Amino acid sequence: MADVNNVSGAAEGIINDNTHVPGVDLYLDVTVNGNHAGLAHFGYADKKLYASAANLRQLGFRLPKETTDAVCLNDIAQLQIDYDAHLQTLSLHAPLGLLDLGTTELNTLDAEHATASNSRGVLLNYDIYTAQQQGITANTFTELRAFNSAGVFSSTQLTQYAEQNNNVGQRREFSRLDTSWRSSFPDKLLALTVGDTLTSSLSWSRPTRIAGIQIGTDYSLQPYLRTAPLPSFLGSATLPSSVELFVNGMKYYNGQVPAGNFEINTMPNISGAGNAQVVMTDALGRTTTQSFSFYNDQQLLRQGFTDWSAELGVVRKNYGYSSYDYGSSPAVSGTWRYGVSNSFTAGIHSEATDGLANGGVSSDWIPGARSGTFSTSLALSTDRGKSGSLYSAGYRWSQNQLSFAASATATTGNYHDVATHYGSAPPALNGNAVVGFDTGYFGNFSVGYLQFRYPQESAVRYATANWFKSVSDTVYLNAGFNQNIDNNSDRSVYLTVSVTLSDRLSASTSVQRNNDKTGYLLNAAQSLPSEGGWGWNVAANQQDSQQSGQGEVGYQGRYGKVYTGYSSLPDTHYGYAGASGAVVMMGGGLFAAREINNGFAVVSTDGVPNVPIKLQNNLVGTSNDKGLLLVTPLNSYQKNLLTIDPLDLPANTRINRVNAYATPGDRSGTLVNFTITPVRAAQVILTDAQGKVIPEGSQVQLNSSQGQSVPVGFDGMVYFDSLEQHNRLLVTTATGVCSVQFDYPLKAEGILQIGPLVCR
Repeated sequence: MADVNNVSGAAEGIINDNTHVPGVDLYLDVTVNGNHAGLAHFGYADKKLYASAANLRQLGFRLPKETTDAVCLNDIAQLQIDYDAHLQTLSLHAPLGLLDLGTTELNTLDAEHATASNSRGVLLNYDIYTAQQQGITANTFTELRAFNSAGVFSSTQLTQYAEQNNNVGQRREFSRLDTSWRSSFPDKLLALTVGDTLTSSLSWSRPTRIAGIQIGTDYSLQPYLRTAPLPSFLGSATLPSSVELFVNGMKYYNGQVPAGNFEINTMPNISGAGNAQVVMTDALGRTTTQSFSFYNDQQLLRQGFTDWSAELGVVRKNYGYSSYDYGSSPAVSGTWRYGVSNSFTAGIHSEATDGLANGGVSSDWIPGARSGTFSTSLALSTDRGKSGSLYSAGYRWSQNQLSFAASATATTGNYHDVATHYGSAPPALNGNAVVGFDTGYFGNFSVGYLQFRYPQESAVRYATANWFKSVSDTVYLNAGFNQNIDNNSDRSVYLTVSVTLSDRLSASTSVQRNNDKTGYLLNAAQSLPSEGGWGWNVAANQQDSQQSGQGEVGYQGRYGKVYTGYSSLPDTHYGYAGASGAVVMMGGGLFAAREINNGFAVVSTDGVPNVPIKLQNNLVGTSNDKGLLLVTPLNSYQKNLLTIDPLDLPANTRINRVNAYATPGDRSGTLVNFTITPVRAAQVILTDAQGKVIPEGSQVQLNSSQGQSVPVGFDGMVYFDSLEQHNRLLVTTATGVCSVQFDYPLKAEGILQIGPLVCR
């Protein structure tokens, strides 16, 4: 038996305790069911191995709580022991029922959220439209944003101008739409809005536009965080194994697991009913397969997740027509949702204003593996002594081929919410049902039913049917039928054939019959390319004996989009034109761009012009004369990779990094600096007083004793990349020391060759 006394000290990683074990002390390198556990303390007596109860528990063995003394491993039933005295190793193999190895979580999808960096700047989005029709009309929509690290100020406006011929009947209108300040706190998943906003709501309640304050959860601040519950699949491996997960016949994951229990999380885009198989191959090559059924709904919250919002303000009246028309009474509202479990999400919503109080609860529940989602809600209201209630129920279920959804919401009595004080009451009945089926070869079919009724009014009921078929990769058929159940003459039917001729060129033709009128429509279009270029569309329509047509051509460039067209209707003809884009002022530059609805970045190359810059490895532009480039669009709170190829830089420059992540905040911009430094570089040829080149290997000191020191190469040539405007070289050769002075040219491109210079 090998001497182990020399390793019985307190080495790191040794599993040990003070419990006495019989026999000779051993410190063995242990594996349990193929999992390496490290060094552990044992006793060896009478050809048996002993270990303390504490050590065995640390190795993963399940022992009764009352077990405190040393345990003989040979007496544990079904435990296989392989002790190698020469290598001082111990391999243990036990059924999983004897072990408590924990659960290994695989395919974890929650990534650490990216930290946004916001800079100061101003942005103006604009959309201009003008038409000539018995006069001139012009409409503009603008959005002004000012932002910094504290948040975003945003204001939107709509202007309208109309002038009849001969300057008769001019009309000028201006409407302020929304003005607000929004601060975001990604670490806390909170957002605060002051100004115009919409109140939060659940599926059974109605949002209201207010001017006031709103605070609540915003999961978009951490876009990598998965909020919906995902199917997870449990398994156990007696030995280290490789596992593969197949969902609906497609492989989603493969990886390695140690011995013990494991859990595989699926990808976040799985929704509805499905089947999954986990294929496990252990270290001995044995393969086992487990099958699972599941149902997942992206509208539910994961267990323990909370989504809430609270608002206080006054209701905006005549939105879009009046800029400053507000309700006289303040309104308050709040919404809260909580993931009680991965299959049950509860919700609460309440709101109140002058004389009115409204509150209700809701639930979304998946009772079984393939049962679908049941949704219910109940709400009560009182308004100046009048009360009412709302109740709803719904069910939705889907899988690859079949889907079904039905819901009904009804009110009784005088059920009111805040919006009722400024408009109509909620519908007395709103119900719908739809069934969809994918037959494969014969296409997709769906049938539906809709019923809608306001208080004191008759119900409106419609039945619908739709069919879609992909004939080939380029030809698609679509047909539909709508029928008013209470009015036989109110029906419509249509058939559309669509053809995709190339990536951007498409055409379609439709025939439709609305009530007793038949119409035909032809359309062809070439969409605007995302990289920039021309596009167009033409359309012709005939409805009974009346004909109409429209044609348009447009150009999308780096700085925006422009278009012009002509429309011919039965009663009028007019030409029109428009433009849209954005102007950004940030980082010391003024930029024109396409309309910006998300984040963006200004990239600085430290004044070096014409440097190509890539976004996600795709070229997006080159730096301007100031060494700046506006890069858009970027995804807010996500890592957007920007790169520069150093081979694209001038030879006399140095770059600190070639990759950078741009992470803008909410509708804001961020500055990215690649720190490109110009350098004075040259190849200097040195000769001695007799005109012979300085011997190779001689040492040359630049400017001072602390300066750059390099050897002379072939032909008396020496290279420097840190020259100054005026330079002095001290040359040490085998025969002595000499020096030379020279000036670097004020205007130089690339790497210069200077000399020959005489060293004296």
